[in-house]
Amino acid sequence: MKTQSAFVVLIIGLVISLVLSVPPASAQIGGGQGWITISCNVDGASVSFDGSYQGTTSGGSLTVPVYVTGQPFQSFTVTKAGYSSYSGPLSMPADGQTLTFSAAIYPLSTPTTPPPSTGSVSIDSSPRGAAVYFNGNYRGLSPVVVSDVYPGSYSVDVELDGYQSYLSTVTVYQGSQSSVFASLVPQARTGSLYITSDPAGSSVFLDGLYQGITPLRLGSLTSGTHTLQLDHTGYYDWRSPVTVPAGGTTTITGTMNPLPASNTGWIYVSSSPGGAAVTIDGNPAGQTPVNGALELSNIPVGVHSVSIELGGYQSYLTTSAVIANTVSEVSIALQPTAPASGSGSVAVQSAPPGANVFLDNSFIGVTPLTLPDVPAGSHIVTVQLAGYAPYSASVEVAAGTTSTVSAPLSAATPAAPATSAPLIPGIAAGALVIAGVIAVGKDSRGRKRE
Repeated sequence: MKTQSAFVVLIIGLVISLVLSVPPASAQIGGGQGWITISCNVDGASVSFDGSYQGTTSGGSLTVPVYVTGQPFQSFTVTKAGYSSYSGPLSMPADGQTLTFSAAIYPLSTPTTPPPSTGSVSIDSSPRGAAVYFNGNYRGLSPVVVSDVYPGSYSVDVELDGYQSYLSTVTVYQGSQSSVFASLVPQARTGSLYITSDPAGSSVFLDGLYQGITPLRLGSLTSGTHTLQLDHTGYYDWRSPVTVPAGGTTTITGTMNPLPASNTGWIYVSSSPGGAAVTIDGNPAGQTPVNGALELSNIPVGVHSVSIELGGYQSYLTTSAVIANTVSEVSIALQPTAPASGSGSVAVQSAPPGANVFLDNSFIGVTPLTLPDVPAGSHIVTVQLAGYAPYSASVEVAAGTTSTVSAPLSAATPAAPATSAPLIPGIAAGALVIAGVIAVGKDSRGRKRE
């Protein structure tokens, strides 16, 4: 009998141990964690979740970590001796999320004064002075406090002329004040410009960007101050600040002053790296500076050849059209010289055809033509036809390939009358040198010099 009783006691002990070893469902740890914050108007208040004590409030709140896949909590209670208690529903946060719930408790020492049943909302904006609409009703200009509001969610609309409307939702709690701050964003305002000029047909630039030819209307411009510039060949540039009104149109008339009569212009030459030797029409003109450009002044109107050479780099040859009182620019990033071997072919075409072709200053035939067995490397091709300006270009020939040169010939510009006898030999000498200069053909662009 004693043996059976001992066996029964042993079995009961094992069952109790197994039951105690199983953790409650609420203690099961999941794969993610969130936080529940209880905000309270009294410090030192006890907080319980579903009757389980979690801690006391300090600094106006208590934050409790929870596992998002554990047994979810349903409600919370806040109590403190001498104060009324507060209970409310709970919802579980997502992984990494914090949910905040508010509670308000009040002293029991003055039972004749019931706790407040309403809250308030403080509404401010930047800039201030905006119209505030609370739940659709106008409540004044910001900043404003809306008092005696029953707990719940309400809409807030903040409006100020020239700014986008600010819409939000605010939740009001019993016995506490919620706040809304509206950082207002300016509305994009646009206007128009109507631009005329004397003379008409001038190029229009707004804030440095080309827009068209006068007379010209520009719409959908951002209101405010802009820089307007008018350009016309033979006239000084016209430049002025202009104001675009929001929702309106400003009419601008630019009267341009003619440039003095002249038969010369400028060529600005720059290279990277600097220190390259520059020749114009075969005559030495100086060296490109390390920074900026070499200014060649008093260049006769017409088309001129410009050559840029620097040891260890491929030569560069181009033509530059000079217009009276205008700056033409020649700028090039020089390419290092690379050794070459083998031979290839060069195909040359021209428009119109029938032009004489020179390869490295040697006559090779009439366009169109293809010249075989050209040594690999850099060569200069010159195309000449009576009544047209010479065309020169540098061509790179690779072994076993055919390099193509297409020459769009331009009608020759009549030479300006010679002002002195010594100028004639210089022009003739320049024409003889053009065909022998090694470079890459490139058109230059012109801009007026003020």
